[in-house]
Amino acid sequence: MRIYTKTGDTGQTSLYGGQRVDKDATQIQVVGEIDELNAYLGLARSTNDNFQINEVLQRVQHELFSLGAELGTPSNHHHKLTFQMAQQQVSQLEIDIDTLENELPPIRQFILPGGALSSSVLHLARTVCRRCERRVVALSKDQPVAPEIFQYLNRLSDLLFVVARLTNAKIGVADVFWTQPPPQQR
Repeated sequence: MRIYTKTGDTGQTSLYGGQRVDKDATQIQVVGEIDELNAYLGLARSTNDNFQINEVLQRVQHELFSLGAELGTPSNHHHKLTFQMAQQQVSQLEIDIDTLENELPPIRQFILPGGALSSSVLHLARTVCRRCERRVVALSKDQPVAPEIFQYLNRLSDLLFVVARLTNAKIGVADVFWTQPPPQQR
């Protein structure tokens, strides 16, 4: 089987069910954002030696792949999907957040993204996740989006924040707290 089909050479692609849409359609942009987020998680896993964190991230990668398929499928074909985002996935993210956060000291102020390479990549993934949320909101103005998808992406960005902090903590890199710059005189 060839990797290239030439069917997208004119700037269009097919949705599940055969409907052709422009590659810059909101629905396709959402799928692309989800794919970018998944790629960042793959990068984060490749730079992280913690089995527990990598196991959670790999599960999320599988869920994101399925989520991209769901978002790229017209709603009249959703009944054909074998996976659709459900409250179970949202609840699992909450369990993950609570479990992993218990390993961290509490914070009472903002932290700067950074630290170890893997943590920095996770912070990038978190910002891409927030962008995915914004794109899904835009998509929801054109077509129905399950509320669990909004919840999942919101919890996922929280999870990525916790995992970025935990990654630093596991290798002994301290959080860098944001300090407000002194006022400038004009």
